Amino acid sequence: MPTLQNESSYHQRLSALRIERGALCVGIDPHPQILHQWGLNDDADGVERCSRTMVEALGDVAAVFKPQVALFECHGSRGMAVLERLLADIRVAGALSIADVKRGDIGSTMAGYARAWLGDDSTLRADAMTVSPYLGFESLRPALDLARQTGRGVYVLARTSNPEGDTVQLARDEQGAVVAQLIVDAAQRENEISGSNHVGLVVGATHDDLGVNLSQHTGSLLVPGIGFQGGRISDIESMFTTSADRVLPAASRAILAAGPSAQSLREAAFSLIDY
Repeated sequence: MPTLQNESSYHQRLSALRIERGALCVGIDPHPQILHQWGLNDDADGVERCSRTMVEALGDVAAVFKPQVALFECHGSRGMAVLERLLADIRVAGALSIADVKRGDIGSTMAGYARAWLGDDSTLRADAMTVSPYLGFESLRPALDLARQTGRGVYVLARTSNPEGDTVQLARDEQGAVVAQLIVDAAQRENEISGSNHVGLVVGATHDDLGVNLSQHTGSLLVPGIGFQGGRISDIESMFTTSADRVLPAASRAILAAGPSAQSLREAAFSLIDY
């Protein structure tokens, strides 16, 4: 039987969930300080209790969940097993998942990363993954192609929320073009070729000036930095103007800090959904 991913594109499934549930990506970032605040140990068991509680509480509310893979990976094989179970929970809840892995490499290595996070037969399969284009946009080819083939998505780092990114992302090439704009334009070319809009961008909510023109981009815009990093949900419309209907705001600690009460988690999420 064809998989759900092959029956519809990531962009189509995300658009349908936005209509049904609103636009909110809940970041699942079980930082040690969050675990301690929840009365949990900083170990695989604590990570499992925290992360799966998030999906249990918000699985019918959030359109998308975005696990930060590093915070599972640091607990070794037990942490990755937790992540497998979490991704399965997200599928059962009817939400989409974005594996926040920020992978970027070349050749067969990039193909391996793509298979791990986008392959139909992988226990770590997500609906989309974050990728880094700073070994050259074309180095992402294995992930771009596999995402299109399986009906999944990729989010390409373009203008990240951390200030250190400016030194690379706002650098200019010999023709004076801003590097981040070159990434935006390359991503859009992929969308135009495929017709599936499976290539999204990561654009942080923390910038006074985005420094790039997003008006032609037709894919999803994953916008982290809401809450803890200073980004405000109320600024989405003014920041993204003509692209606001494609924005997927991502909040993590702003929601996690409300736990472990399920009711408090839901109230925190509902306060961010309808911007």
